[in-house]
Amino acid sequence: MKLTVLGCSGSMPGPDSAASGYLLEADGYRLVLDLGHGAFGALQRYVDPGGVDAIVVTHLHADHCIDLTAYIVALRYGGARYRTPGPDGRIALIGPAGTRSHLEAAYDPYARTVGLHELFGFSTPASGELGPFALSFAPMNHPVPTNAVRITCGDRTLVYSADTGESDALVSLAHAADVLLCEASVGPDEECIPNLHLSGRQAGEHAERAGVGRLIVTHVPPWGSRQVAADEAATAFGGTTEIAEPAAEFWI
Repeated sequence: MKLTVLGCSGSMPGPDSAASGYLLEADGYRLVLDLGHGAFGALQRYVDPGGVDAIVVTHLHADHCIDLTAYIVALRYGGARYRTPGPDGRIALIGPAGTRSHLEAAYDPYARTVGLHELFGFSTPASGELGPFALSFAPMNHPVPTNAVRITCGDRTLVYSADTGESDALVSLAHAADVLLCEASVGPDEECIPNLHLSGRQAGEHAERAGVGRLIVTHVPPWGSRQVAADEAATAFGGTTEIAEPAAEFWI
């Protein structure tokens, strides 16, 4: 599996990075994980939007999903480059209950007359298969319904934490995974509010408890430091700690 970072800035886009967005590829299948502010622009550097097979939205905070509104514009008006090749001409879109209505409201109050069901095949998180990937989900501790996702292809596994406070469910979901892509939003001098976000050290603690092979620290806000977050994580995690940077590629 190849993971490309479209955006890794936490809570809002920063001067050097879009908000959350990731492209995961295997065997010609293209899966997008989240699509926050600016991530759709970055996506187009790597793939024609119509060539994406599926999208997973972990939760409905804007920094993880707002660029789906740009995707609607592309699919409706962009011509052949944006035309989806799938069997029913739609992109599979997995997200929390209410994703479609949330997207309609964000795009246009009259979007119900546009027919978003013609562009996306909406479904809610459930264990199953998408192309070469086997997916499973677990609810996280965050102010809105949020799901971390475990993705397996062959004998390799990636777990993406989405946004969460401390979570035993994340530890269980990530058990023995090859890679944990984990948020580390809270700086060492900031208050760590329960059920909201993790610090770098807490990300490392979750990775250590789960027994993962590698930890990729992400979702650090523009006022924070990715390097500090990674250094904090490494104090609690005995494996390899890496940093998500814009356009970074990781092989899993």
